[in-house]
Amino acid sequence: MRGRIYTVTLNPSLDYTVSVDNFRLGHTNRTASEALTVGGKGINVSTVLKNLGLESTALGFVAGFTGEEAKRQLTERGIENALITLDKGLTRINFKLSTVEGTEVNGKGPEIPEEAFSRLCGRMQELSAGDVLFLSGNIPSSLAEDSYCRLMERTQQGVLIVVDAAGEQLKKALPLHPFLVKPNCHELGELFGVTLTDRASVIPYAHKLREMGAANVLVSLAGDGAVLVAEDGSVHEAAAPVGTLINGVGAGDSMAAGFVAGWLERQDYDHAFALGLAAGSATAFSEGLADAEKIRAVFTENFSE
Repeated sequence: MRGRIYTVTLNPSLDYTVSVDNFRLGHTNRTASEALTVGGKGINVSTVLKNLGLESTALGFVAGFTGEEAKRQLTERGIENALITLDKGLTRINFKLSTVEGTEVNGKGPEIPEEAFSRLCGRMQELSAGDVLFLSGNIPSSLAEDSYCRLMERTQQGVLIVVDAAGEQLKKALPLHPFLVKPNCHELGELFGVTLTDRASVIPYAHKLREMGAANVLVSLAGDGAVLVAEDGSVHEAAAPVGTLINGVGAGDSMAAGFVAGWLERQDYDHAFALGLAAGSATAFSEGLADAEKIRAVFTENFSE
């Protein structure tokens, strides 16, 4: 019997994405289109898992009327949530101006008190061997850098933990032997103070993360594909499928979700790696997070077995 899947997003958001024709700095501009969607790395993972037919429970914190809207949208997507509602503050709004490349303003989010974080730690004790736990995104400044470690320490042995974080937050989690870590090429290079430019340069540093405690290391390289250094010592690498880049937001989260979905299907590294790369690429080729049809199409076209 397959275990349950949980995703943790400590600082979810409402992403307010607008387009503006002929944007002029310093003038009043009017939107040509706008959308308000719940986001955050763990929530992205839950969404892609849902699209692939896997149920998950979203954990984390929300606050205020924006938090209520975040929960409403999760319910609308059919994603179960057990988000803890804080007494003060607002779930952050991230403003994204899609017609001016790279222009966005991300909110800070609410302060998370120790009492609330302790409640989330308590939820970890309910997980059982065979369950999957995603810890995704940067830890907000109101929490300590070892917060993921505190959550991991409260799970039972046999829970498959995925850590998608960067810098010291990732490094601190490694001695607790997560099932999977998923840095991107830039994050992996920053961790070791080097510049990594291609898949070949990534491999030795992915091995180093395994030596530091990770069971499996999956590194995304955007258009250059991905590298997996697996628990059995095998190395898997592939170029990204060919397609038109529309939106890279959420591609890494989609890759992590696809990898775990593939692993749960067959417990086979080749299959998990291929489905992860297909899911990440399908999202990059889509306006939003890729649906199952797009993911399976990319998989079939590029990785049919």
